[in-house]
Amino acid sequence: MQSGQPSHTARGAAAYRAIHQTVESGIIFSDPFASRILDDETRARLDEIAADQSRRPMRLFIAARSRFSEDVLAACVAHGVRQVVVLGAGLDTFSLRNPYAGLCVRVFEVDYPATQQWKRERLNEAGLAIPGSLTFAPVDFERQSLSDGLKAAGFDADRPAFFQWLGVVPYLTREAVSATLRFIARVPESEVVFDYAEPFENYPAGRREHVMAVAARTASLGEPWLSLFDPCELSDMLRDIGSARSRISVLPNSPTVSTEP
Repeated sequence: MQSGQPSHTARGAAAYRAIHQTVESGIIFSDPFASRILDDETRARLDEIAADQSRRPMRLFIAARSRFSEDVLAACVAHGVRQVVVLGAGLDTFSLRNPYAGLCVRVFEVDYPATQQWKRERLNEAGLAIPGSLTFAPVDFERQSLSDGLKAAGFDADRPAFFQWLGVVPYLTREAVSATLRFIARVPESEVVFDYAEPFENYPAGRREHVMAVAARTASLGEPWLSLFDPCELSDMLRDIGSARSRISVLPNSPTVSTEP
């Protein structure tokens, strides 16, 4: 992403969640804050974006991945987990909807400093108070230690935690992806849900050109895809990192459209 600028893809993912609330009545994933947290310009374009049927697969995928992740989160809380880390949080609204705040479940949002500052501004402009259970942890995954960033925010790496990592992996280097997974694997009884993108050659010929065009557009916005994983390759990497203390859930992500609105 461009230095000092908020994430375009974070805005796009929130737009798709907002549209899902109206077009599909939030039947897969309910997010009453998705529209409120958007900037006025993006909100004004929601009907236009919704009318483009080519964007429907990505919209439903984003709703489904959020639903899956928060279902796993709920199961973790039921088993005693009281720390939730949202990696690359963007405009994610779980912290605003947190139904487990009364159980002392703390939410740590990790993101680039510029994107996080932008989110704070959006919350303020929308009249949405920052919940007492939420702590922001500004971290540049490529240049800073996730461990140090979370520790500074009050995260306890010796206690169980749930990590949500959606729509982020393709935009990081393999080194940053590996380092993040290794950190998670060291947290006792941790669980993580993440998605990823596959190499272009894995797509059928007719679809490959479209996916490559999408990647080029995202790159032109300053957010290139840096890591593409073949499923077998990713499985081997996870096996090498593996820890008996953690559980990993992987959602294959084969995007057909950009999350940039």
